[in-house]
Amino acid sequence: MENHQAFIKEMQTRFEKKVKENEISLLEYWKSHLDKLLSMKPEGVASLQLQIKKITDMMENRVKILKKG
Repeated sequence: MENHQAFIKEMQTRFEKKVKENEISLLEYWKSHLDKLLSMKPEGVASLQLQIKKITDMMENRVKILKKG
């Protein structure tokens, strides 16, 4: 019984670590896109809105892909 509980605890720890790593990776990915946007010098609000729209479209597509799989 102790082995079973130790195994469950170890698997839970591994799972939590993997979820945290995935979340960090995800945030770094989207942060890089926002950093690129921030470093740009858009000529107006319309240009900035277009770039933001591209990022939100990328996010929406990724969510759709994840929901399918």
